[in-house]
Amino acid sequence: MMNIKAFTLVSAVERELLTGDKEHISIECVECCGRNLYVGTNDCFIYHFLLEEKAMPTGTTSFTATKQLHRHLGFKKPVNELCAASALNRLLVLCDNSITLVNMLNLEPVPSGARIKGATTFAVNENPVNGDPFCVEVCIISVKRRTVQMFLVYEDRVQIVKEVSTPEQPLAVAVDGYFLCLALTTQYIILNYSTGLSQDLFPYCSEEKPPIVKRIGRQEFLLAGPGGLGMFATVAGISQRAPVHWSENVIGAAVCFPYVIALDDEFITVHSMLDQQQKQTLPFKEGHILQDFEGRVIVATSKGVYILVPLPLEKQIQDLLASRRVEEALVLAKGARRNIPKEKFQVMYRRILQQAGFIQFAQLQFLEAKELFRSSQLDVRELISLYPFLLPTSSSFTRCHPPLHEYADLNQLTQGDQEKMAKCKRFLMSYLNEVRSTEVANGYKEDIDTALLKLYAEADHDSLLDLLVTENFCLLTDSAAWLEKHKKYFALGLLYHYNKQDASAVQLWVNIVNGDIQDSTRSDLYEYIVDFLTYCLDQELVWAHADWLLQKSEEIGVQVFTKRPLDEQQQTSFNPDDIIRCLKKYPKALVKYLEHLVIDRRLQKEEYHTHLATLYLEEVLRQRVATDSKDIEATETQVKLRRLLQKSDSYRVHLLKEKIQDAGLPMESAILHGKLGEHEKALHILVHEMGDFSAAEDYCLWGSEGQDTACRQHLFHTLLAMYLRAGPSAHELTVAAVDLLNHHAREFDATQVLQLLPDTWSVQLLCPFLTGAMRDSIHARRTTQVALGLAKSENLIYMYDKMKLKGSAVRLSEKKLCQLCQNPFGEPVFVRYPNGGLVHTHCAASRHTTPSSPSPGTRT
Repeated sequence: MMNIKAFTLVSAVERELLTGDKEHISIECVECCGRNLYVGTNDCFIYHFLLEEKAMPTGTTSFTATKQLHRHLGFKKPVNELCAASALNRLLVLCDNSITLVNMLNLEPVPSGARIKGATTFAVNENPVNGDPFCVEVCIISVKRRTVQMFLVYEDRVQIVKEVSTPEQPLAVAVDGYFLCLALTTQYIILNYSTGLSQDLFPYCSEEKPPIVKRIGRQEFLLAGPGGLGMFATVAGISQRAPVHWSENVIGAAVCFPYVIALDDEFITVHSMLDQQQKQTLPFKEGHILQDFEGRVIVATSKGVYILVPLPLEKQIQDLLASRRVEEALVLAKGARRNIPKEKFQVMYRRILQQAGFIQFAQLQFLEAKELFRSSQLDVRELISLYPFLLPTSSSFTRCHPPLHEYADLNQLTQGDQEKMAKCKRFLMSYLNEVRSTEVANGYKEDIDTALLKLYAEADHDSLLDLLVTENFCLLTDSAAWLEKHKKYFALGLLYHYNKQDASAVQLWVNIVNGDIQDSTRSDLYEYIVDFLTYCLDQELVWAHADWLLQKSEEIGVQVFTKRPLDEQQQTSFNPDDIIRCLKKYPKALVKYLEHLVIDRRLQKEEYHTHLATLYLEEVLRQRVATDSKDIEATETQVKLRRLLQKSDSYRVHLLKEKIQDAGLPMESAILHGKLGEHEKALHILVHEMGDFSAAEDYCLWGSEGQDTACRQHLFHTLLAMYLRAGPSAHELTVAAVDLLNHHAREFDATQVLQLLPDTWSVQLLCPFLTGAMRDSIHARRTTQVALGLAKSENLIYMYDKMKLKGSAVRLSEKKLCQLCQNPFGEPVFVRYPNGGLVHTHCAASRHTTPSSPSPGTRT
């Protein structure tokens, strides 16, 4: 049990005001209606007081009771019960088993003398079913055994409505609508007096202690159960709340939401209906009355009347929060929803959640704190402000007043514990990262992202770069100073870039690569700069750093020109001629760029092709001078040169031919001769100077690329003739000729070849060639036959269609009449419609529609 101060006990009517020095007078019952307080005594008097409530400067409340009058009812019995019916201006008084109606102001009985006789106790229906606002429904327990009766009470008369028998003698009753909650001798029941149906609740022994039946809300009752339990029951006979544990000796109970108040012979105890825990205990001896009147709870001894004044729920909640009892505070705050206007409650509850969140945060309960912060829509700057220097210097934020917590900053909260401080920073990183893209961040995204950047930089967190390369709202001035302080120069460059200060970003990165400042974030920073400038649209910035890039690495640096997006190049942002002039100092880079223009972009500009071929040639010659053997680099360059000479048609052939002359490059000379159409000279070099028969065959293939079959046949026949002119003595050429024929049979005209071959060659030697030639000949013949057959079939189809169109013969005689003019035909010239109708030619020409019988169609 954890106590809170939910109520204070304040005296309302002192003994001297009520009984004076008369010891024998005691209080039997009380009733309160607004400011009117009525007290019934054992000597048959009713006292009327006016209560004045006054708030004291200390925050407490005091009551002053002013006696209005008192009146004796004329009996010698005590006043047992009082109940005010303010709509009727009547006070219902139970005395001597009779309910009398008296005026609320002068306490005089009604002139009609209307009363209800034979009642031991009664209860007013606060959820009436009659519908008459000037009528009160009253249920009495009759002096007749096992009987309850329902009455309608008016200003000056009473009317019985229903009498219902009960299984046992009833002792106490509460009413809601048509439902009676009755305490019988051995049990509690719910009884519908309209239908007579009843529902047993639970057993109870009335001989041990008196029963308690209280209506606490619509269709719900509070009952004194066995074992010291306060039980809740609905009219359906079920319980929707857990019971509260109170004293075994409870003699009275009342409800002041969210609390149940119980009275025994020594104490007043306060129990929460929300978590069923006992919250407060007030010493109170000799008490025998506890009742609630429209939210005002009154207790009384036999000599005095007291009021339990509830502390404002907000004050109770703040006290709980001050005691770090977060769960209890939240439960109480939720329960207060029904008693506070919606808008006010939302504001109050949000603040309570925020306060609870900071309490959990201070206890390093980060998951709970995060959930409370998010559900309360906390202005996240309240949290950031705990961390020194995280909010931007330009931020206008001030903490809310009154404050949500008691901490000046994180140092005070953690008391300098570095481990706790690190945990708090990790939590803030996580929380800010989660909320930065939600509605919580609206209006102060700059503060959030700037704080997040500072945390990432301080912790050397990987997410720093992710933050800077995506959409962010980091303030440049604060963020730049912080990154520089923590030597995060690469990240600072990203920040500059995001803020459209690319020149500052690149210069910073260049300084890192040059070693002027230290930052090991990226080991490939040079390549990153190249890539960055490749996609940079600022032409001046690229030119400003082009020399630095090329000096570091020609092969990589030139990528700033060769890997630029094509759509940008089409806008001629960079003129290739300007780039070539820049690259003259960097031969390797120049070759790479010209390859990009010629091979990748396929620009058909003569000077680019010639320039590239010349550079290739110069490199090949340099390699040949440097070493007698052909190393790998020279061979690769030579292969590139040959490929360019073969594939390109845009270079200056004569210029290159002059450069190659006497350079000892027969293959390149042969290619150039081929480009000039000097195929015999080219093949002569390949066959007789180089002895490279395979190269000669390849020459025939690439030399005739894109040409017709006759051109290719011509080249292969020329090569064959060159082989055969050497005579039988040149054995190598003879073998080359045979291989040429056998490997490329379909490239030759077999008839011409057979005329050229020496008579001494055997059929077996040329078997592959002859087989291929025969196969090609037969294939060609059969293909021709198939084509001829298809042509004949197609012709036959056309002939059939023609005959079909001609149709049957038309007989024309003197008896035939034109279907338009009905005149006979004078000559064998007519127009025939598809439906067989015949008309004169001049009639058909003068009409655009056919006669009624024939339909329009093609004339024959």
